[in-house]
Amino acid sequence: MQVVSISSLKGGVGKTSVTTGLASAALAAGIPTLVVDLDPHADASTALGVRPGDQQDIGRMLKAPRRARLAENVVPSGWVERAAANGGAPAGSAPAILDVAVGSAYTGIYDRPDLGRRDLRRLSAVLAGAEKYELVLVDCPPSLNGLTRMAWSASDKVTLVAEPGLFSVAGTERTMRAIQLFRQEFAPKLSPAGIVANRVRTGSAEHTFRLAEMELMFGGLLLSPHIPEQANWQQIQGAAHSIHHWPGDSAKNAAALFDTLLANLLGADGQPTPARIRDRVNR
Repeated sequence: MQVVSISSLKGGVGKTSVTTGLASAALAAGIPTLVVDLDPHADASTALGVRPGDQQDIGRMLKAPRRARLAENVVPSGWVERAAANGGAPAGSAPAILDVAVGSAYTGIYDRPDLGRRDLRRLSAVLAGAEKYELVLVDCPPSLNGLTRMAWSASDKVTLVAEPGLFSVAGTERTMRAIQLFRQEFAPKLSPAGIVANRVRTGSAEHTFRLAEMELMFGGLLLSPHIPEQANWQQIQGAAHSIHHWPGDSAKNAAALFDTLLANLLGADGQPTPARIRDRVNR
């Protein structure tokens, strides 16, 4: 199992959109995936089309992490049913798995700057019951308070999301420094998985300049491909659809970008490898 936090210290850069795009690619590739919606706004839960019942949300599980029964409290994404209806899985293959640890405002009680080491291990304790997944995506709030640090403590990698703009690039540089400090004090095995340039406008001189700046500043950590601004992204999320199951060439092209981004994001450790992901996508 690989745990990847999706983070940004600046709001409004499309962090949740990247999380759900990667989740969509994982579903299409047949990778058993859990999305942990750690943002108190719970936007990822809404976009993933969950229908929560009596299950505990992630905030309640964090309250008593050692007694949390993750397997009993996750909720299947509505995307799974839609993928099955569209013939997404070949005959004889294992059922697709895309589950959600549902977000809620309750998690806000942990979004403080003063959490101690014991509190920072809460999410790690909850995820101890996540054996059936190959990939866990943690959608973090746009801050460096307790919830993000809790997510980093439980993660193998951190993926940063940035728009090619001055304030976002500066925020990404601050986040990289914060990760280095956090590794030294709390999580020596944590590594930056890379930076996703999101909402890129190809005709913008400012975006072209900032992308070149990001390449100079971050080198190989700037992941490819870049994700262009998607005019109908809000409509897709509002309908609680996977990008892979939205009609039209624009959505199809965006889905292919997320397939490649997921392969590049996870392939560095060989688990899963890019070839394995491509094989699953092409089945």
